[in-house]
Amino acid sequence: MTTVPTPHTPPAPAGTAATAGPAVSPAASPTPSPAAPSRRLSVVADQSPNPPAPAGCNSSSPSTDVPGEASRPWRKAAAAKAGADIRGEVLLTLAQLRLATPRQLKALLLPHQQGTDHVRRALRNLQGECPALVGRTHRAQQSYWYCTPAGLAEAAASGELAPTVGRTTGRRAAGKTGLREHGLALVDTVVAFHQSEVAEHADWRVEVAHPTPAGTLVPDGVVLLAGGSSAFVEIDRTMSYARLVAKLERYDAYRNAPASGRGNAARAPRSHWQETYAGPSLERPFPPVLFVFAPAPRRAAPTTREAVFHERARRVGSVNYRLTVATTTLPLLTHDRADGRVWRVVGNGHGEERRALAALPKAR
Repeated sequence: MTTVPTPHTPPAPAGTAATAGPAVSPAASPTPSPAAPSRRLSVVADQSPNPPAPAGCNSSSPSTDVPGEASRPWRKAAAAKAGADIRGEVLLTLAQLRLATPRQLKALLLPHQQGTDHVRRALRNLQGECPALVGRTHRAQQSYWYCTPAGLAEAAASGELAPTVGRTTGRRAAGKTGLREHGLALVDTVVAFHQSEVAEHADWRVEVAHPTPAGTLVPDGVVLLAGGSSAFVEIDRTMSYARLVAKLERYDAYRNAPASGRGNAARAPRSHWQETYAGPSLERPFPPVLFVFAPAPRRAAPTTREAVFHERARRVGSVNYRLTVATTTLPLLTHDRADGRVWRVVGNGHGEERRALAALPKAR
């Protein structure tokens, strides 16, 4: 897991990111702490395909030394795990990302496995608890899995998730086509970052409320990158250009918001973004805003929408100066991964050149 550096305290999510346009009710952004390695998910690994309901419908075990623990260093050892042994990790991932397919969960948790059998078994075990910890929706011969309220409570009790306000299940998103496809595109983006080791999937927070003078800003995702800095991520499938530019203007308002608080003798007052992302010495610039354009039926191709967005976004006040904005398409991102030359910077003088994430210009 990428450990959050001490100076960097990004806000906790207001929900997980599988909604399209509508966001959860804005709430103040509590400051999360890094996942506590000493706390382990209390879900017990059950080696039977269809575990009987525990006596009294108690889905937790008093023991913490169980195969179903949600310890994070799974990347190299994951291939040897059986389905029941990754129950905790599956539950935590669904609690973070709101919904996912077995294929996406396999890519994040068992990248060396050829099929999804282990992940599906873990999902069945979680669904077989009393009460069920996960649920699923079927559409077009595909299953979409999400945490139930009991599952969210179980994941939160593990201490592995940052504290949140208003964390919700993915049931509604799984049942509505637009919300579901938006959420799955976000998870595919998370997979691309995870596979390129730009950021662990555990270091994503979704729909985090940020206060601005122009109203609350709720990014689709905020990711803590491997180098310690952060980035905002926006997924677009069907949003109008006017709404995209309006959201970018909201980022501009957030970046330029005046300092709040009184400060003290050792430190001048800071704005919300400086307190949250800049570090104690203000050594980090404002996080880049990354737009990922995903395919959608009856819409222009992602590359076409990306080009039109560039023409309009460059007119926003701080872009290319105090605000670094870069774009890519989901097909390009999944093919060349997040660390490849897939990002195109918005602003005059950058042309059609695509850059690696590490080569993006820094905001001033």
